[in-house]
Amino acid sequence: MKKIIVTLILLGLLSVGCDSLRFAPTEVQKQNAWLHNRTTTVAADAARAEGASEKLCDLTRLSQLQSRSFTSYYGLPTEFPQADTAEQILAESNFQIADTALQESSQRPEIFDVANNFLDLAIGICAILGGVYGTKAVGFLSQAKVKSKALQEIIAGNEMFKKLNSESVDAFKEAQSSQSPQTRQIVAELKG
Repeated sequence: MKKIIVTLILLGLLSVGCDSLRFAPTEVQKQNAWLHNRTTTVAADAARAEGASEKLCDLTRLSQLQSRSFTSYYGLPTEFPQADTAEQILAESNFQIADTALQESSQRPEIFDVANNFLDLAIGICAILGGVYGTKAVGFLSQAKVKSKALQEIIAGNEMFKKLNSESVDAFKEAQSSQSPQTRQIVAELKG
């Protein structure tokens, strides 16, 4: 029963992948969202003040409204960049904030980090609940964490092997030589 539950959890994590998981917004991403809101506000004000077409005024007004949801989603930054005027908004530092925020937004957690964090959380919950089943679950989940680490080491070794030489058994053995004794034992158990 335990193996089925862990297998289902791991399959769930693997099938979802890390593309749907994201890190919490960073300070730079919060600053960028706030700057976006300020940019759209200043653009909407400028469009109205310069007597732009009704269509352009409506577009900038809608953009300003949409921008509020980004700021609400990301949260307010602790430090607000200068953005009261168009000249302040167009400062080079704000372009750098936008570039950095773009780079940070593409980062995703590694599947093994997610799995290990999940296992740590499950171990903590089981330890709090205690009892016979809680103690057994902690032991089982701890073993699952060791096996997760072993799998991570195997994959890393296999990737190294692919880079070295896909036809050489000696290169494969060399790539696997950095495995811990626990990993070797788990691999031997899985083979047997």
